[in-house]
Amino acid sequence: MSRHQAYRNYDYENDLDEYEGDDGYSDEGEELSPEDRAQLDAGTAEVRAALGVESSKVTTQQIQEALWHYYYDVDKSIAYLKTKFITPSNKKKGSSASKGEMSPRNVSFTDFFSDMPWLNIPKARETTFIEPPRIQGGLLGGSSTTGKVSKLQALAAARKKKADNQKLEEKQVHEATQKLSSLSTSTNKTESAKENIRPPNIVHKETTGFGSIAAVKNTPRRIEAESAKARDQVQSRLDAATNSPAHLPVPTSPSPIVAPFEIATPSPFAQALLGSTNSSTTSAQRNFLFPYMNLTTSVADAFAAPSPDDLVLKAQSQASSKKLAATTAKKKSESGAKGSEVTEGVKGLKIDDTPLPKSKNIDVLKEFNKAKSKKSASFVVVGHVDAGKSTLMGRLLLDLNVVDQRTIQKYRKEAESIGKSSFALAWVLDQRSEERSRGVTIDIATNKFETETTSFTILDAPGHRDFIPNMIAGASQADFAILVVDATTGAFEAGLKGQTREHALLIRSMGVSRVIVAVNKLDTVGWSQERFDEISQQVSGFLSATGFQLKNVSFVPVSGLHGDNIVKRSTDAAASWYDGKTLVEELESSEPMARALHKPLRLTISEVYRSTQSPVTVSGRIDAGSLQTGDALLVQPSGEKAYVKSLELDQEPVEWAVAGQNVVIHLSNIDPIHVRVGDIICDTKQPIACIDTFTVKVLAFDVLMPMQVDVHRGRLHGAGQILEIPALLDKTKGTVLKKKPKIVKPASVARVVVKMATKVPLEAGQRVVLRSGGETVAAGLLE
Repeated sequence: MSRHQAYRNYDYENDLDEYEGDDGYSDEGEELSPEDRAQLDAGTAEVRAALGVESSKVTTQQIQEALWHYYYDVDKSIAYLKTKFITPSNKKKGSSASKGEMSPRNVSFTDFFSDMPWLNIPKARETTFIEPPRIQGGLLGGSSTTGKVSKLQALAAARKKKADNQKLEEKQVHEATQKLSSLSTSTNKTESAKENIRPPNIVHKETTGFGSIAAVKNTPRRIEAESAKARDQVQSRLDAATNSPAHLPVPTSPSPIVAPFEIATPSPFAQALLGSTNSSTTSAQRNFLFPYMNLTTSVADAFAAPSPDDLVLKAQSQASSKKLAATTAKKKSESGAKGSEVTEGVKGLKIDDTPLPKSKNIDVLKEFNKAKSKKSASFVVVGHVDAGKSTLMGRLLLDLNVVDQRTIQKYRKEAESIGKSSFALAWVLDQRSEERSRGVTIDIATNKFETETTSFTILDAPGHRDFIPNMIAGASQADFAILVVDATTGAFEAGLKGQTREHALLIRSMGVSRVIVAVNKLDTVGWSQERFDEISQQVSGFLSATGFQLKNVSFVPVSGLHGDNIVKRSTDAAASWYDGKTLVEELESSEPMARALHKPLRLTISEVYRSTQSPVTVSGRIDAGSLQTGDALLVQPSGEKAYVKSLELDQEPVEWAVAGQNVVIHLSNIDPIHVRVGDIICDTKQPIACIDTFTVKVLAFDVLMPMQVDVHRGRLHGAGQILEIPALLDKTKGTVLKKKPKIVKPASVARVVVKMATKVPLEAGQRVVLRSGGETVAAGLLE
């Protein structure tokens, strides 16, 4: 049992009054009862008597507040008054005073961190910095583990010695040339001499700061002296390596003079951890150089020249650049020949310049008034599941010769093959394979027929509760309704508790005021007049309670399977007591709803498909306004613009259409992804707004409160939420009975605010249905 059904028989009067705050409590304040006042006075007297002389330190209001807080407990109230007012403790004052004595200037960070565990580390656990092992910087990665020199190493050493000797000779020649050039009268050095001066590898302390001019002038001489010294050391080591090949040279570099680091002032936190700066001892600084920085100048020069890989890559890049230059020249030569081809190709391109359809500017309303056509009307067939709605409409179409007997025989044979021979007439409207196999209508089935005065459109709605959204979509397009009731014993009672009542509520909520009640299957009870009167009486009662006027309600006893009282009167003697109109006569006597011809165009899309005339074809009922071929339309909520390529009415091409007609529109200049079922086609000059929050005046069918709901408007349905209930309204006058009620009882009228998950096209005056948990909870009009 759902929670809504559990609340239907619930007595709200006792609990809701208490829930809504009607037991004497108000928001303005609380009045003490005479009993509470008497207890307060008696408790006040007892407290004053117990306190004695000290009672003068507290007021009567303080005593009464203590008694009220402790529920008239005199002992607890006395203890509270003594602690709070008579003898308050001075702990807070003392603590605040002691805190006030502390000054930030007297804070000792050393004392603050004196109890930290990292200050008492044993000497054995302190870190000892060990100089990293120096990697021997031999020419080819050092000596082997056996101490022997390989042939490759010996050959490399010999070549290196030869290269060094050659460099030494060149250096001597250069020095001699330099000495000769210094004998000239010019004090300036030649450009070649300037270029041959190598920059110093070691930066001295004097060169890092702003030294004297004399120190700057003596820099070249110092560089030459250091270079000669380094050459002598390298030459001596190479000679030693050549004389004793069993050992590789271990190059060492002279210890450089490095500027000492500037020690920053320690922070208070560092002073607390390591002590003050006065007590710190000056320790000798040890600088650990990286192994690859410990190479001699001669070894470093070995890697100064480009590597073989660099030479290969450079050669490849030069070759590719030459090839690229050749290719570019070739392309330039061919560009002149291809230019004409490109020009011809551009000329061959074609853009779809099909002109948009132009409107003929027809005065649609004038043409509609001139046309002497039959009046059009749509009706929806509703009722409980298995009440015989589809069979009844199939018999109606058969008797009106809309469907021939051969087609019915074909359907009967197909139905017999699956064991459902009685469903042959229902298959006239139920065309889907799933509907035929399950024996129930799933979606809205449409068909047309004409009488002498009216052209009717049948909207056969599903009766199963799982397909209520489809039924709502059909009811939103109808001018009046046929409510089919099953007259068999037990079936009517089950339907009255099931979808018969809900369908009646829905069609009334969608604005349908005219109802024809078809009491079907009356032949199964022998055309009993008593059964017919019983059903008529009960159905009239709940239709009247729903809001229908009894003058707009008609009852017709019919037999959908045999065709009695549908188009022709029943020939059965048992049904001779009924002398009223047949079902078709009742339909012809029903007037369609007034058409909103002068309002802006509004059309709800019922179906979207692809046709031979247009890739985007839509069908639906025009709710308001008119349109003609060539009109520009706006599809909401996508906001895309489209044009009417052509129109079809009753499978015939037409130039225009008005409100109340079910038309097929072939659109152009729009992508199919922007058109969906449930969207609204409107006028570009007066489009419908897309909103996500709206206020609706609803009639509650079940308990309403701030909760999740499904919002249905025709084919459109989306998820929403009732945010608040601003007011409870009077049914007849519409005046506000109560502001911001907590909940709304069934059969009450209220104003609610609904928030949608996404923006949907809605405007004032449209009818919406609110459902929750598979049940219809409310329906109403947008404000």
